[in-house]
Amino acid sequence: QVQVVESGGGLVQAGGSLRLSCAASGMVHSIRTWGWYRQAPGKQRDLVAAITDGGTTTYADSVKGRFTISRDNAKTTVYLQMTSLKPEDSAVYYCTVRQHLSDNTVYNYWGQGTQVTVSS
Repeated sequence: QVQVVESGGGLVQAGGSLRLSCAASGMVHSIRTWGWYRQAPGKQRDLVAAITDGGTTTYADSVKGRFTISRDNAKTTVYLQMTSLKPEDSAVYYCTVRQHLSDNTVYNYWGQGTQVTVSS
């Protein structure tokens, strides 16, 4: 199993920056993909950014050039550096990890979410 804990959310003014952290524990060696999703009130939960075990990154068009996803050397923590924040970025941000086991089974684990509010 994998446990996921998010942190770093808060209130920031438009144009400001914020860094979210996603710390994983347990069977960390089996994680192959990390991702950040967000959900605003009345909206779907959408992918913001993702990074694979090999370092390949993916971003939603709405955040390209402003957000950066990265991973520490120990492969236990993933970050989402958010810059030039806009009010429309306000949402609950969720971290998810994808685990691949030796028997070829795959599991997804989610964090509890962290609130990001951008004031105009």
